Order: sequence, then structure tokens, then C-alpha cells
Amino acid sequence: MTTTDHGAPALTDDEVSQLDAHWRAANFLAAGQIYLMSNPLLREPLRPEHIKPRLLGHWGTSPGLNLIYTHLNRVIRERDLDALCVWGPGHGGPAVLANAWLEGSYSEIYPDVSRDEPGMARLFRQFSFPGGVPSHVAPEVPGSIHEGGELGYSLAHAYGAAFDHPSLLVACVVGDGEAETGPLAASWHSGRFLDPVHDGAVLPILHLNGYKIANPTVLARMPHDELDALLRGYGHTPLYVEGDDPVQVHRELARALDRALDLVTDHQRTARTGDAAAPVRWPMIVLRTPKGWTGPTEVDGLPVENTWRAHQVPLPEVRENPDHLAALEHWLRSYRPEELFDDEGRPGAEVLACVPEGAKRLGSTPYANGGLRLRALPLPPLDAFAVPVDKPGATQHAPTEVLGTLLARIMADTAKERTFRLVGPDETASNRLQGVYRSSGKAWQERILPVDEHLDPQGRVMEVLSEHMCQGWLEGYLLTGRHGLFSCYEAFVHIVDSMVNQHIKWLKTAQDLPWRAPVASLNYLLTSHVWRQDHNGFSHQDPGFVDHVLNKSPRIVRVYLPPDANTLICVADRALRSRDHVNVLVAGKNPGFDWLTLDGARAHCARGAGVWEWAGSERGSEPDVVLACAGDVPTQEVLAAAKLLRRHLPEVAVRVVNVVDMTTLLPVDEHPHGMADAEYDGLFTRDKPVIFGYHGYPWLIHRLAYRRAGHANLHVRGYKESGTTTTPFDMVVRNDLDRYRLVMDVIDRVPGLAVRAAPTRRRMADARTRHHDWIREHGTDLPEVVDWKWAD
Repeated sequence: MTTTDHGAPALTDDEVSQLDAHWRAANFLAAGQIYLMSNPLLREPLRPEHIKPRLLGHWGTSPGLNLIYTHLNRVIRERDLDALCVWGPGHGGPAVLANAWLEGSYSEIYPDVSRDEPGMARLFRQFSFPGGVPSHVAPEVPGSIHEGGELGYSLAHAYGAAFDHPSLLVACVVGDGEAETGPLAASWHSGRFLDPVHDGAVLPILHLNGYKIANPTVLARMPHDELDALLRGYGHTPLYVEGDDPVQVHRELARALDRALDLVTDHQRTARTGDAAAPVRWPMIVLRTPKGWTGPTEVDGLPVENTWRAHQVPLPEVRENPDHLAALEHWLRSYRPEELFDDEGRPGAEVLACVPEGAKRLGSTPYANGGLRLRALPLPPLDAFAVPVDKPGATQHAPTEVLGTLLARIMADTAKERTFRLVGPDETASNRLQGVYRSSGKAWQERILPVDEHLDPQGRVMEVLSEHMCQGWLEGYLLTGRHGLFSCYEAFVHIVDSMVNQHIKWLKTAQDLPWRAPVASLNYLLTSHVWRQDHNGFSHQDPGFVDHVLNKSPRIVRVYLPPDANTLICVADRALRSRDHVNVLVAGKNPGFDWLTLDGARAHCARGAGVWEWAGSERGSEPDVVLACAGDVPTQEVLAAAKLLRRHLPEVAVRVVNVVDMTTLLPVDEHPHGMADAEYDGLFTRDKPVIFGYHGYPWLIHRLAYRRAGHANLHVRGYKESGTTTTPFDMVVRNDLDRYRLVMDVIDRVPGLAVRAAPTRRRMADARTRHHDWIREHGTDLPEVVDWKWAD
């Protein structure tokens, strides 16, 4: 036995043979999934009827992924590692499925896809086939936490999985095409936030196979010295493996993996014994192999292997073209399946020699089924955090600041277990959540200067000015069995629109898989919202994330617009207790009126919507008009309008309805939180005018309520894309959501008021004119607005 230059034993010839057998078996299975519908072990010559009628899948990346899976098996088995792998080239689904089937984890979950010839036939047939499985890594794939249908998120997911899992190794395969995306490019910075004491390790494996679907990749064409400088600048120690000779590459990749894991062990040991003196430069592997390696080298006179033509299906006309059919058979037989599988189609001993056992297998790791590891958060009683409310509107508090005290307690109570993190793009204090710093600082592994505040190498508040990284970190954290919250400016959470799409799709699919345990919900706190971005201006004013989320599966999404501090902590408690949801909480960070006691807030949030009897002026069973509201600023404007109506038109019976859970507006058969028609009619009536002040774009309310009997009477005021740098009240005036406009709407829509209330309407219009002139002269809102109180 020889040793490598760093002291680890070199591979023997037998070990190389075993690794190569496993790799060949995985390549055979990956190619078979793309092409074959029957005759899986080529017991007879291939015929067109053995071939799928639609050829779908991605071959080009599969040989590299198979190689990495094979070699991860070896080090996991030899070192007894707890490991997880995130597969960035997600359309390499055939490779990950092939390896899960080889190791047996797939058949344990799906017994009908048994580890024998009939099971192999089912494995092949189901791939990208109606009623089967997708072509990319998806929730159906054992060992996965990463939806492979969209590129860019793998590395952030890997780091999220490693946070607070000190014994875990997370390998992450980054495709060189994926490396060109913005989220992935930012994610290289994640190592600067990884605590070698309390976190696990991430081993990025940058796979340079040279091409995307039709073009070369930037990193693969970059000169070596420039690539090396780039990766070292990101804080990594790159180890290079390159070649197209399988034996040579097996030996070099084994050597690089052993070197990388030795470095990881050394870094963690040094840090955990208190000897670390400088930020860790974590290892990574750069693997350069041909695209479509071991596949057809040439098709129809054109080069395929090691070109972009190998990206998807290298032989596209197998059923129609006899030459293609012959080439496919030659290709599949080149793996010598008769050496790899026994007479019953089971993998041979040599193939399985490197495979770990039990939960150590990548397809069986409990870290990839995070709900199995999930423990309930120690959520404290809300009584200690609620603000006192003797009567509605008599006091003011900043809702997010109150929530910050609750989050600080959760941080403190999870300090030992380290199961909760708060993420956000450099805005924790800006969003008035700075109370959490009493319990945890901000994660940071670089230099700390005297001027810095709250930086802590062991902190669990994650701040980085990339919403993509925040989202990816939190998703990885949640999917591996922990809890968290993402705080963001409302306008800029749109940056992760596509990421939340993928996460919602993941959760929806996972709920249909009985073997996947529920995970903690993805919770958003959106603040610095549209109505109080008057100082930053139009670029910071966009409430449309709610619309985006409510397009998604009703089983998954929940949207809350708490009107004050006590309702915010109630819905936050509800969100943090929930499982398999995406919860969006929209709340202001500026001081606002306290409307409900804690008990009142609990009851109101449980209902989702309700009549605020104390705010209206109903006399009898039916009001003349309903003033509805959702959101903190619309609630204040609606209550101010109700007060004006009480003063100027006391004969008008006004009902005030507040909506805190937006999904209650949906019919009960469309959302679990929806209202039956009778309940909806009981709140909003069937035939009375409803003036609805809404936080966001008005069309959403119409969309949610369009089937209701009273929809024709519904008039919604909200944000209509009219914004600028101006005063807070001018924002609502510009969008016709102000109290004066709402009173005018009531006069215009309640039968019989138009004539007798004409003087009041003129008074309201005049107030809007006075406002316009006042702010341009004084730069502040009217005193009657600034000094307004509900409780006089």
C-alpha cells in the first residue's frame, strides 16, 4: 500500500476497480432511464419498441454526478461520516436516482421499484414519463433537500443545512452553468459566516464540464490562474482534479477528497479546542471532466462527448434511425452490465463495496428529511410581551419592536440547542428588531473592528446584503429540521420571488409523500412597507409580494396583515408553530396605535376577520355601509373615516370590519382558512356598499371575493402605483386611500346620501386640497392628521 503526499493511504487497484464498477453501474442506470422503457439489462438486442416514445432528460452532467456520488460513498463509509449532498445541476436527476437505487434507499421507500431486474425496469420507465418522476432532483428523490428545476440556489442551501449541525458534512455540487447565476455567485461568500465551532462543514465541488445547453461556460474557459485567484479570493483552498482517463481520475479525486476532509477535520479541531487565530479557508474541489463522459463521442458525423451536444439527449432519433439505435446499444453495452448485475438484476458485490450502510447512505440520511429531526420551538406565553391596551387607540407602539422582544426570548431559549435563526439583508435594526441582539449577535467570521457592533463569530442573526443568500440559507436550515424567520423590506422581497416559488412547489409535493415528515414553515416578516417608505420614495414602494404568494397552492400559503402590535405577536406565534407553510406577515415598524388587547387579538386572529363593534355606529341588524380594512395604515385611515362619519353624518350606520388573515376572504372550499358564504355575508352583508381600505394592490381583494354575493357592491382603495418621496399622509392621499376620500366614497355609494351629504363631501374635498397646499409649504402633514387620535 502506498500513501499520498499528505499521508492518507492511496487507493489500491482493487479499490479503483470497485469504484469504477459502481460508477459504470450508475452511468448505465442513468442512460437507461433516459432511453429505455423495457429490456433494462439488454437480455435481447435493442428494438425500437424498447425505447421511450419521448426522450427527455439530461445526460451531459450525469457521469460527473455519478463519479462524485461514488466517491462520496467511499469517504462516508471509511470515515463514518454524517453527510448530505446538495446536487446543484438539478437536471442530473437520472444520476441521483440511479445512485439511490443502487444503494437501496430508493427501493426501501418505493418497494415496487425493487433492487432487481423488474425494479430496474420500473426505474427506467417512470423517469420523465406520465405518472412517473421528474427529470430533475425533486422531493420524490431520497436524500434531496434541493429542488433542481431552477439553478442558482444549491450553495446557499448547503450552508443553511450546515449551520448549527456541527457533525454534518454537506457536499455541494455546483455546475459551471449554475455558477453563472447571481444567487450562486453571491453564495461563495457564505463561508465567511460559517462557524467552525458550532456549524458543520460545506465542501463545494465545482464541476467544470465546459458547457451549458448550447454554449460554453465562463468558469470552464477562464484561465487557470484567474479561476484560482477568484476562488481563493472567495476564501477557499481549491483542490484540482482533471482528466478523461477513468483510472487516473478515480485516483486523483480520491486523493483530493481525502485531502479536503483532512483539512476540514483540522480546521474544526483547531477551532473547537480554542486555538483558532484567523478565519478558516475552507477547502473546495474543482473537478474538470468531459461533458457526457463515456457517452457517444460522435453522432451523425458531429462531435458529441465533451461538447454542448451532450447536454441533454445525445442520440435523439433512436426509434426512427437504425444507426442511432445501434449506437445506443453499443453505448449501453460498453458499461458491461453483465459484470455489474447478477442474473436477477441485483447490483453485484463489487458494485456495492463502497456503499455505506443504513442512515449513512446519502439517500437515507435523516438530515435530508428534516421533519424527522424537528423539535417544537420553546415558544413563551405571549402575556409577557403584549402591550397593555386599556381602550382602543389610546397608546402607540412600534409593532416590530414588540415582536423583537419575543424573538429575543426565542433566541435565548434556543441558545443551547441552536435551532432558530433570524435572517435578513442588513436590516435587523432598521426593521426595529434590534432586541434580538440581547440574545445573539450577528454571525461574522472576518475581522471585527472597534467601531463594529453586535458582530459575533457564534451569532445566529444572519445579515448579508443578498436576499437570495438569506432565502437560501433559511430554506436549507428549515429543510434540515430547524426554525427561522426572514425579515425584509417589503419592496425588495420580490428579489426572491422565484425562490419562494420553488420552495412552495417543494412543500406541496412533499406533502403528498407520506415518508417526508413536515418541516417548520418558511416565515416572512415584511416591514418598512409601502405606506411608510415616504422617505425613500417610489423605488421602495411595492406591496405586490402578497399577490405573488397568494397565486400559489392554498395548502401552503398564508398571508397576515396584523393592524397593531398585539395582533402581530399573535400571528407570529401562529406562524412559528406551523408546519409546511409559507407565512407572510406584513407589519409596520413605526409607532402605531394599539387597537386590541392580547385576548382580543387572539380571538381576532383566530377568526381571521371580524367586526370591530367599538369602531362602528350600527343601530340594528344591518348597517348602511361597511368600512373594511386590512393592514395597519388602511386600518387607521378607515377608523379615521368612521370617526369623521360619526361627527358629520351621525345618522349613517357604519360597520367596521378588519381583516387580519387575507385568505379568509376566499371561499371555504378554496382555502382551509376561507369563509363560508353565510359567514362572509354576515360580515360584509349581501347588498350594502363595502368600502375596503387595503394595504396592497386593490385588484387582489376583488380576485379573492369575486364569487361573493355582494361583490358588485365592493369598492376597494389601495396602492395604485402612485408614489414618491413625500410625507406619510400624502402617500395615502396620492393613492386615494385617505380618510377624506373614504368618506367621499361612502357618500357616493350609500343610496340617498349624494344630495343631503353634499356639504360634507365638499368639506372632505377641501381637506384634501388644504393638505396638498400645506405639505408644499411646511414639508409636514396637516396638524389635524399628525395629532389625530381615536380616543379623545
